[in-house]
Amino acid sequence: MSPTSSVAAAVWRQLPFFVWLVALWMLLWGQFTVLAAVTGVVVALVVTRVFRLPAVELSGRVNLWYGLVFVVMFFLALIRGSLLVAWQTLNPRRYPGTAVIAVPLRTDDDLIMAHVGVTASLIPGSLIVDVDRDRRILFLHVLGVSSDRDVENQRRAVQGWESRIVRAVGSRAQLRAIQQIGARSPREGGAPR
Repeated sequence: MSPTSSVAAAVWRQLPFFVWLVALWMLLWGQFTVLAAVTGVVVALVVTRVFRLPAVELSGRVNLWYGLVFVVMFFLALIRGSLLVAWQTLNPRRYPGTAVIAVPLRTDDDLIMAHVGVTASLIPGSLIVDVDRDRRILFLHVLGVSSDRDVENQRRAVQGWESRIVRAVGSRAQLRAIQQIGARSPREGGAPR
């Protein structure tokens, strides 16, 4: 591989993260202007050059349909979680039970694990409190748990997010692994309660 093509490949691999940094900069300022985009590019260049991290290897596979499914399901879970947490705090007759649960993930990928953790934490009613990277276990503090069945529903819900993320951006090997596990356990969790 020539030096030019290896540089182009490295730039192509990091492009999604660079674009994300620019978008994050624009979101932080709440401005979607040319000036915000230009300053975002400058900040992204400085951040990626000063704080050099090892390159993250992406799977190279993006399924737009499952990406759209993920986004729609995520927004529905946000709305549902917000309403449930609001009801639990306003209902004076019932104390919403809480628990810290362990959720074993089925894929062995740091990026997928990070996506699942962020997704689970963004949905009201659950928050990542610890991660066991070696054993691929997320520990979540969850609201609205009053039985073992509720705990299992929460666990399945987080594993459902893992499945959706793998279907959207996971590698082909990860997708096969999730599909094989799904064939053995047909009931996939939905949004955390």
